[in-house]
Amino acid sequence: MRCIVLFWLLGTLQAIANLSYSQSVRLSLEMNDATVREVLSVIERKSDFYFTYNSTQIEAARKISVHVKNRLITDVLDEMFAGQNVNYTINDKHIVLYKDNTPPADAAAASPPSKRITGKVSDIQGEPIIGANVIEKANPANGTITDADGTFALNVPEKAVLVVSFIGYHTLEIAINGQSVFNITLSEDMQALEEVVVVGYGTQKKINLTGAVSSVSRKELDNRPITSLSAGIQGLAPGVTALTASGKPGADGASFQIRGKGTLNNSNPYILVDGIETGTIDQIDPNDIESISILKDAASAAIYGSKAANGVILITTKRGVEGKPVVSYNGSYGIQNAVTLLDEMSSADYATLYNQALTSAGKSPRFTEQEIQKFRDGSDPYNYPNTDWVGMAFGTGMIQKHNVNVMGGHDKAKYMISAGYLTQEGILRNSDREQFNLRSNLDVQLSKNVSVRSSMSYIRNNRSEPIPSYAVSSLSGGIVRQLFRIAPWIPYKYEDGSYGSIGDGNPIAWLDINERIRYKNQNFSGIIAADWKVTEGLKLTGQVAYISNVQNVKRFMKDIHYKIGYHGPNELYEYINLWNRASFDGLGNYEKSFGAHNLKILLGYKAEKYKFTNLTGSRTTFPNNNLTDMDAGTASTQTNSGYSRELGLMSGFGRINYDYKGLYLFEVNLRADGSSRFSADNRWGYFPSFSAGWRISEESFMKPAEDWIQSLKIRASWGQLGNQDALTDYYPWLVTYAIGKNYPFDNSLNTGVTKTAQKLSSISWETTTNAGIGLDLLFLRHFSLSADVYRRTTKDIIMNVPVPGTFGVDPYKDNIGSVRNSGVEVVFGWNQNLRDWNLGVDANFAYNKNEILNLGGVDEMIDDYYINKVGRPYHSYYGYVAEGLFQSKEEADAYTQKYGNPFGRKFMAGDLRFKDVNGDGKLTPADRDIIGSRFPKFTFGGKLFASWKNTVDFSLLFQGVVDASRYFSETLTGDFTGDTSHPSTVWLDKSWSDKNPGGTWPRVSEGKTSASHPGIRSSFWCVSTNYLRIKNIQLGYNFPKHILSKIGISRARIFYSAENIFTFDNLDLNVDPETPDGNGYIYPNVKTHSFGIHLTF
Repeated sequence: MRCIVLFWLLGTLQAIANLSYSQSVRLSLEMNDATVREVLSVIERKSDFYFTYNSTQIEAARKISVHVKNRLITDVLDEMFAGQNVNYTINDKHIVLYKDNTPPADAAAASPPSKRITGKVSDIQGEPIIGANVIEKANPANGTITDADGTFALNVPEKAVLVVSFIGYHTLEIAINGQSVFNITLSEDMQALEEVVVVGYGTQKKINLTGAVSSVSRKELDNRPITSLSAGIQGLAPGVTALTASGKPGADGASFQIRGKGTLNNSNPYILVDGIETGTIDQIDPNDIESISILKDAASAAIYGSKAANGVILITTKRGVEGKPVVSYNGSYGIQNAVTLLDEMSSADYATLYNQALTSAGKSPRFTEQEIQKFRDGSDPYNYPNTDWVGMAFGTGMIQKHNVNVMGGHDKAKYMISAGYLTQEGILRNSDREQFNLRSNLDVQLSKNVSVRSSMSYIRNNRSEPIPSYAVSSLSGGIVRQLFRIAPWIPYKYEDGSYGSIGDGNPIAWLDINERIRYKNQNFSGIIAADWKVTEGLKLTGQVAYISNVQNVKRFMKDIHYKIGYHGPNELYEYINLWNRASFDGLGNYEKSFGAHNLKILLGYKAEKYKFTNLTGSRTTFPNNNLTDMDAGTASTQTNSGYSRELGLMSGFGRINYDYKGLYLFEVNLRADGSSRFSADNRWGYFPSFSAGWRISEESFMKPAEDWIQSLKIRASWGQLGNQDALTDYYPWLVTYAIGKNYPFDNSLNTGVTKTAQKLSSISWETTTNAGIGLDLLFLRHFSLSADVYRRTTKDIIMNVPVPGTFGVDPYKDNIGSVRNSGVEVVFGWNQNLRDWNLGVDANFAYNKNEILNLGGVDEMIDDYYINKVGRPYHSYYGYVAEGLFQSKEEADAYTQKYGNPFGRKFMAGDLRFKDVNGDGKLTPADRDIIGSRFPKFTFGGKLFASWKNTVDFSLLFQGVVDASRYFSETLTGDFTGDTSHPSTVWLDKSWSDKNPGGTWPRVSEGKTSASHPGIRSSFWCVSTNYLRIKNIQLGYNFPKHILSKIGISRARIFYSAENIFTFDNLDLNVDPETPDGNGYIYPNVKTHSFGIHLTF
């Protein structure tokens, strides 16, 4: 009896305790459009309550709004599940949710499970999955959801089986088998995945898109040793050609083309970061990025009107999430070397072949055999050196990157703050970069219907590079050109300490003086937006954005002493560029469902103002090399100039999205832009687009195929876009005048004003018309395929129209040209879990045909060795077509007798033989033809990835191009001019000679004495630059959580990452096939090996 009374008393006390907690704790919540899962997670964080439920019964993804203040948990649950037939039981702090009137068996009274387990749920990249369901299979009421770190804790029986699930991922079942700690990896379920993509002024589910949009996630950029975001995008999006022109610190960004060259003018895409137009993306810290969307057709980009003719790149940065503060650190250290440097001859080899070139020209050899031997054995390094100019200038560079990110918040406010630091020492002496980034994103819920958000960014980017040239005549050419062209037998220094030199200087002397061009850049951007939910489905938004940029460039040229007793003047050149852009956007969004009909409407207004100011000055003859302020120079030598320009844009736009049951999708866009670039009569342009999609897989007749086709959508679009940024001219319709011309009046010169160019007030927009069809397919649960076919035609291209020289003015501009791009894009994906492994492949391919349609009534325009010709690609290489080499003097003489020789240089054995293209029996300039194009027809890229038990991961990114060319000039090949040439080693094995009649390169000849010289443009020197590049290799290791938890770290990953590590091409010269210039003036691209760590606290 006493035992019964004791148990009764204990039970009563327990019940009182339960009642006391549930009825004493009061909660306050203000949450709008949150999922049930998110609300439950907030309750768990704000109290000691924890929930379990069966995810198949409770709609955890259902959106609700909860507004309670100091209410009991029962009141909160009643409001959350009103009308949903959801019941609950409260046992201590454990709340079980269930759908019918009978709670799960023994749910409330069950004895505590016998084992406590903990774990973490991540995706295949190791990123935590927040809000994943973890439940006991035999007792669905016993479960939990993962927190902001992806972690969970649960009490289960010893032999329980866990079911782990999350929307968009494959569900896993895991047997406990006595284990206590779990690291669980979920892979994306292509059938269920409903990825949200950022589009113009909003977001859409990818499955509902009717336009052509490519996405790049932050996972594609994480931990890569890239210093420019544009280079990081290479190979990740079909139809996007990104070529890295240089490895110079701070100037190593890639040039973009989206679906080909769409104009003969500026073809850069429109770039926005968090809604702010930036113009460039290369100073953004990749660690701050959440996603990148690339809008490629009019259907997706028409909302941006005249800004979007060349495509749009939308970058979204990370924002705060609800939960405790999460601190992340990313750091890496890497070494860098040139991707490749040209192999050039030694002094002995060059002297031998130079003698051969002189002899073939009928001249005496320059070097004796004894002198060549001195070059070879190095016995007299001052008078017979073998100077490795390139090796003395280039070496190993260094790069460090650090980023700290803090994010968190609650239902009222969420925040993200990050700081980044980058320092880089270039592979070329005296080149470096230092950058600091600070970014802050804030979201505040002011009331039930009003919220405010902001994004602020500050970037300070300082870089320097060596003075390009101390040549007497000019700064043209640059130090890289000089390094590759100066002969190896020129000494770096003589025995007396004076520098060796050719006529225009010693490049190592320029580096020794250690003077640089210094670029200092500061950029601030900010946007503040307010959202007001006026009523159900209607939201008004106002946002103000501002961006300003200050760039200061200073170049001080010190005295340089090539010879003993020599003294030359010093010089300072400095300029400041200031620009800013302010804009206002007013938006109205309405969303409503009428049964099976779903409607979204966007209306907007935009006003924008841009201002640019330049101030430039210079002076020479400073007292010494330490006084570098402008006023220290001689006043009589000063020059100065400056100007300012302004632009204005006003726009109205709208978009309508409609779908019926998610089966039939329609979208209409219209934008009207008024720009100050054009006259009042031609100021406004109107840009519509229409698109539609059909989700065939959702039709009832596709039910029998649902096991092997999970999603199938076809789409089509048509639209028009404008281009107002085609020119650098701010006022192309206004006649401009120049001050400074002198005119004689009354026997004296008077300063006057002169008209510099004729202008047409009728000049207006370039207009691009896009049409395309596409298909999106998810099949066999692990595979995806997307394909697009498009045609993009640009008309009214602004071009120069020449005028007779007697007019005394420059050519004027008019809308007279047109260009067409047409092509195909394909994207393929595979992702699957195989036991402890997760494997995947992403691949993309694109083909683009560029064709000029109209050049204002003329068939072709020739510019040196480039040509624009109707029916052919833009800016094609132009020259003679080579058909092999003459094998004998007799063959060369017979050819000359038949076809003539327009070059004034006698054809000889070993010279190039040129084709009579027009068949008139004579070789003349009329036989020149298109010999190549630097714009590739085919681009491809992809990624292979694998992870094992969410512990070890590996990825490989590749990209390449096919059917592209470069023209290699004599600076790269070498042309045997003596001191001012340093030929490639290719000549040693491949040049034709009597001893090497099988050589594929022309004979060695002095300077320009042969018609085979690269200066006579021919197809021989226009070479294919097809290549495949291993863009990135990454290997990572995640430390076990049970070790990290003991030291307060939730995640730690170490990694090795290599960028631009391997390149496969078919070039004779070992040059970088990606370099857009064949003259040898370009700072080489770099390959990087880096090690790093990622920590989360």
